[in-house]
Amino acid sequence: MENTGIPGAETSGSIQLNPIGIVRNQVHETVWGPELKALSWQSRVQRMRDQKCSVSEIVINPELEEMLDGVEEFSHIIVLFWSHLVPEEKCRQAKVHPQGNMDFPEVGVFATHSPVRPNRILVTEVQLLERRGNILTVTGLDAVDGSPVLDIKSYMPVQISGEIKMPDWYRKMQQVFA
Repeated sequence: MENTGIPGAETSGSIQLNPIGIVRNQVHETVWGPELKALSWQSRVQRMRDQKCSVSEIVINPELEEMLDGVEEFSHIIVLFWSHLVPEEKCRQAKVHPQGNMDFPEVGVFATHSPVRPNRILVTEVQLLERRGNILTVTGLDAVDGSPVLDIKSYMPVQISGEIKMPDWYRKMQQVFA
């Protein structure tokens, strides 16, 4: 075990995750791939918005169906999934221009929602439309068809006290989403 200098935070060299299901939808093209480099950042954000409006199914492994009991009582859930189409060499990239916009400052990957990160874990809050057995129908999922699902959590809004701080580039990007 590696000692990080933080009491109780020893780490091992690896962690094994097993998918609990898979995403099924009509999205087969990533919003960040090389074929989209010619698009403006606004167009890439628009594609992300369009993708988030589409309907997806999350097919949970049948042996885990019982774990979904009660999830239909929630209007929204949180989905953690694996960005399986990111090439391994991209996962070592430390900094990015958000949305590929060179007018935005280059920032560390952890300051963004980029799928290019050391661990390809992505998270999205989605609206749960329906549960049919082990299949959840949702909108708002920004995963591509075939993305492995790692976990699902119920969404519970939390009051955040105080003012929320974010950089100007992020506010500009959010204006395109609005």
